Amino acid sequence: MQEVVNSFVHYLQAEKNASAYTIRNYTTDLRDYFRFLSSKNIISLEHADKYLVRGYLSFLMKEGIQKSSIARKMSAIRSFYKYLVREEMIQSNPVATIASPKLDRRLPSFLTISEVELLLNAPDLSTPQGQRNRAILELLYASGLRVSELVSLNTGRIDMEAREIRVIGKGSKERITLMGVPAINALQHYMNDGRRKLLGDKTSEAVFINRLGRRIPARRVQKIIDACAQKAGFEKRIYPHLLRHTFATHLLDGDADLRVVQELLGHASLSTTQVYTHVSKAQAKRVYLAAHPLAKEP
Repeated sequence: MQEVVNSFVHYLQAEKNASAYTIRNYTTDLRDYFRFLSSKNIISLEHADKYLVRGYLSFLMKEGIQKSSIARKMSAIRSFYKYLVREEMIQSNPVATIASPKLDRRLPSFLTISEVELLLNAPDLSTPQGQRNRAILELLYASGLRVSELVSLNTGRIDMEAREIRVIGKGSKERITLMGVPAINALQHYMNDGRRKLLGDKTSEAVFINRLGRRIPARRVQKIIDACAQKAGFEKRIYPHLLRHTFATHLLDGDADLRVVQELLGHASLSTTQVYTHVSKAQAKRVYLAAHPLAKEP
């Protein structure tokens, strides 16, 4: 089975251009699935029928695994079996008629405008790292970037004059995202001062670098945001994707077209963007007071 998994991983890398994160999760999920098959004395994938797969689903539910994790595991197994059928390693796909558990859709969390301002003002702009951190926060909020897109950003992909960024998103799909004036100002300040000091006599294409002049990893961005949130006095956890949620929510609160937000976020499906169509309490109250005939203020 390990040889088959290795070839599947190569397929994900070469043809699907899957991220390292996806490959790591799929490998872990398949390992768990194979462990279950082994416990049932199944030594060949050809002998794993739909009833065994359903048994695995039932086992995960009894173990108290969250629905979102089960859905991800099923996604890995489904992709794996599609690959096996394609390569003619098995005759039929045992998961073709098995649905993943229906997820409980939760409204994404987001920050208020005043909370965003508190966070953006946390970095110390007198230091190179502070200038970098302010630019990071501004871009995450102003452009709705994923943290992976932020840390992989190169200088040649930023058009300061047009206030645009050419982003390489999931599946190596390129899109154009925009920046507002505060984000441009923060980025220019960092590029002209802080980044030069951090870079020293080294060279790098990376926009965001550490004190050694190297590209910062995604986990470092989380630590930066943690420190800024603590300094700003937040008691709740602030994370990079929360700023992406906030970006989308604030755009839609401002009556932005849903398809425009979809394009800016880089979502392949409009249904993915629709989760952000919830409105803030303040926006809901404004609409209610303006529209309901018995709620209008005199």
